[in-house]
Amino acid sequence: MKKLTISCLMAAALSCGYAGVGLAQAANAAESATAAAVDRQTQVEDALVSIFENLTLRIRYDYIENLNDGRGFTAGRAGFTSGTDDLLQVVQEYTVRKPDNALASYLSALRAVNGSDSTSGLGGFPEAWRASAADPQMIAAQDAVNDQLYRVPAHKLANKLGLVLPLSRAALYEAGIQHGYGNDPDSVKKIAERASAQAGGAPAAGVDERTWLLTFLQMRRADLLSPANTASAAEWQKSVGRADAMITLYHTGNFDLTQPIAISVFGKTFQF
Repeated sequence: MKKLTISCLMAAALSCGYAGVGLAQAANAAESATAAAVDRQTQVEDALVSIFENLTLRIRYDYIENLNDGRGFTAGRAGFTSGTDDLLQVVQEYTVRKPDNALASYLSALRAVNGSDSTSGLGGFPEAWRASAADPQMIAAQDAVNDQLYRVPAHKLANKLGLVLPLSRAALYEAGIQHGYGNDPDSVKKIAERASAQAGGAPAAGVDERTWLLTFLQMRRADLLSPANTASAAEWQKSVGRADAMITLYHTGNFDLTQPIAISVFGKTFQF
């Protein structure tokens, strides 16, 4: 999201009819408008992930399932998995916040299965996860790990690429939940690199951002259809609808995300 200086925000507020209330009031109004834009960005990002991951607008802290996709249990607001370390990180964070929680006893088993599709030693874990999901400390733990592993890296990558359109930044975050931000060929970083090569560069180098974004969405779709990680192939091919939904959203022209959004995916339509 494009950053504005306080002086710019004040000028914008004054130009919108706040001239009679003084600079302090104008600054407060401008800051409120900026906060609303940030809240809308987060709302859209969270809604897209919840829709694509769980077919609901509600953040599913309680979700857990073995999808048989080579990653063991998939759980929580961001699809944390027992096979890729982030589920372990959530339980560790929860245990720091609340040492006597019902999931702490599974830490050794989660460490043992990390990097595999095994759920050995995790009998009863899904039930314990669901029972803990309404705990404010569990919610806070999931939010903290989600921000650390996904939202912050998405924003950093967006800044590096020179992305300022809210839709571009939301698309990068949403894709990162599924693809991650590592250096493997299926990661968002690598997909973005391929998009930049195809588009003739990144927006930071002067390439039109809308052109780059469509290229990125198309490259992400191609990766879902044919991922380098063959263990992911079956599940990711089924999920190509989320890439199609993002391309459809692109073609609505709602690049600043200020207009109502309708997303149709997997036979359902959501509006927010």
